[in-house]
Amino acid sequence: MKAAATDLAISARGLQRAFAGNMAVASLDLDVQRGEMFGLVGPDGAGKSTAIRLLCGLLKPNAGAATVLDLDLVRQADEIKRHIGYLSQNFTLYGDLTIDENIEFFAELHGVGGWPARRDELLAFTRLTPFRRRLAGALSGGMKKKLALACTLIHTPQLIFLDEPSTGVDPVSRGEFWSILSGLLAQGVTILMTTPYLDEAERCHRIALLHRGRVMRAGTPTEIKAALPGRIYRLASPSLTAAYQALRAQRSAERLVLYGDRLHLWSPAGGEEEARTAVAELEARGLGPAQFQESTPTLEDVFVGLLGTEGAKNENPKV
Repeated sequence: MKAAATDLAISARGLQRAFAGNMAVASLDLDVQRGEMFGLVGPDGAGKSTAIRLLCGLLKPNAGAATVLDLDLVRQADEIKRHIGYLSQNFTLYGDLTIDENIEFFAELHGVGGWPARRDELLAFTRLTPFRRRLAGALSGGMKKKLALACTLIHTPQLIFLDEPSTGVDPVSRGEFWSILSGLLAQGVTILMTTPYLDEAERCHRIALLHRGRVMRAGTPTEIKAALPGRIYRLASPSLTAAYQALRAQRSAERLVLYGDRLHLWSPAGGEEEARTAVAELEARGLGPAQFQESTPTLEDVFVGLLGTEGAKNENPKV
């Protein structure tokens, strides 16, 4: 008899995976609640795709254990695959088949009975009904992503894995895609996604910041931002690029960061003295009028700060 379902869709402890001696995922501990959107966040090479492929059962771990939908990741991998959907970065669509025909193919692949009704439902849900006769090869990047998601959902999975789903998608289609994901959450579907975009991470219920296969911090976006010690100050100057170059000579990369039109100074101690000193330096170099104001930390601030914290790469807290 199968054990009663828990409130966890995913529970992993100590998952590891190495390739040719290089550790891609290092002792991953992860708990994902049913019905939530959880984000694995980090730059290229952080281990996000490897982690998601491990949890899908596409890769075998070198160490550790996990359950997915209360099923053992190793012993019951085939059963897990019947209840999950996986949208990879390079999801394969058949360009010489129409939208309708692609969905039909994946329905038959999953052995879905009565699939025409399900297909119509997904076409309406993804707003692809008017284009159902169009060849997949003629679709825009955003429409291809929506078609790929429809194919992923054809067998009504309880849990879906999305590997950087918005990469290469225009801003309008990206917004539509997030609207669709919100609809899935309303239906009770659990979503585990990876993303390099910290603005997308803000949309998740909870996230884990990954670096070199390790979790540096985990929690809600608000919790993670609140955990950064000290204060963030936003510096203003007529030329932010020149101001950054002038101040950077005496400050580490994690303490001073230029984000386009924002120049942030992190003071771990929290006092205003460092900000006042920076403003005085800018004025002395003819880069005034300069000023500062305290700013709410962003996830970018937290990530950069953690990367520069001694020993951060060895942290691996439980989620």
